[in-house]
Amino acid sequence: MKPVSADNFDIAAQVRAGDRVIFGQASAEPLTLTRALVAQKAEIGPFSVFLGACYSDCFAPDTAEGIAVSAYGAVGVAGQLAKAGRLDVLPLHYSALNRAYAEGTLKADVVLLQLSVDPKSGRYGLGFSNDYAVLAARHARTVIAEVNPAAPWTHDAELPSDIVPDVLVEADYPPLDIPQPPIDETSRTIARHVVEMIPDGTTLQFGVGSLPEAVMAALSGHRDLGIHSGSMGDRLVDLVECGAVTNARKSLDAGRSVAGVLLGTKRLRDFVHDNRDFSLRPATHTHGQDVLARQRGFVAVNSAIEVDLTGQVNAEMANGRYVGAVGGQVDFVRGANAAEGGRAIIALPATAKGGTLSRIVASVSSVTTPRSDVDAIVTEYGVAGLRGCTLDERAKRLIAIAAPQFREALSRALYDQQRGTYD
Repeated sequence: MKPVSADNFDIAAQVRAGDRVIFGQASAEPLTLTRALVAQKAEIGPFSVFLGACYSDCFAPDTAEGIAVSAYGAVGVAGQLAKAGRLDVLPLHYSALNRAYAEGTLKADVVLLQLSVDPKSGRYGLGFSNDYAVLAARHARTVIAEVNPAAPWTHDAELPSDIVPDVLVEADYPPLDIPQPPIDETSRTIARHVVEMIPDGTTLQFGVGSLPEAVMAALSGHRDLGIHSGSMGDRLVDLVECGAVTNARKSLDAGRSVAGVLLGTKRLRDFVHDNRDFSLRPATHTHGQDVLARQRGFVAVNSAIEVDLTGQVNAEMANGRYVGAVGGQVDFVRGANAAEGGRAIIALPATAKGGTLSRIVASVSSVTTPRSDVDAIVTEYGVAGLRGCTLDERAKRLIAIAAPQFREALSRALYDQQRGTYD
């Protein structure tokens, strides 16, 4: 099938009122299709979309007026929708989300994909994201694919042969660039503590945000690191070029960096394009517990909104509003705990709002990672290793890495909790 030009494509003829539409996330968003979808929303009638990590302006509160939006978290533009009270969140582990679309438990009526082209064979590939969108395509009524010549050909991410798009459309826009987030001095201080816990030869997973970025930036002096992560951005190129990442000592996928979603710029696109040292894999591989447990020396580095005195981690809620996601945090924490020599690190600043609020708290407002799974918590004030610690020991270690101005209040809260327990 030959792609039609965007000028000759009418998306309103494919999407019906009442439909649920999903599309590739991050740089995999097919901008020609999503922009057409929003532009023609009045002709279509009421419909809904499911967002992943969305960084375009297509579904900002003003442009998405009249479209019902759900998402697996308040990531990217979904955070603006949550603030406006217009986001319905599906709180699933990332592995469970992908499984639900694969099995058809969650469905979409219309799936929009962005495809790349193999420079050798002309085959179509998934380019930026090997995730739930392609799984949902197996159960959708209509699959529309944008063919983007600027999308990279990534190995292990060919379009499955059983998914045949109903319509192919030529891309009118280059892929969406997602620059690296800025790194502040607090994040650099936290990163210095984290990298001391990472020996040469470690296989690493990184969450999204300035703190994981700061850790990656601080790893340039390490050697023979490996990458096995749910997502990855331009920092991967830095780590390979400086010699820190070689993937030589990985127990699985030796010699290859592995990720499931790409969030970067042209620099990353050029690096991964037809690069056999990079593999774009589905969530069954990137987040699979059996896979992670076999990756010796696997270290997961993720962030949080707050942590309570028992070690419970909240990566979702702040002030009663959804601002984060369940995502893959628990998948990776449990995988790292199961791996031989693995570590699960949760890093966060000790304070919020200019130092007026502590992020080490007496109790969290939402539990993303339970205390029974937590390994190590890191702030700019140090590391609290919680494995094998009783509740009292955990509390004391966490108070020690809280901001000094909040330690007395936290100690009083611990005393009150103990009295409540023992009385």
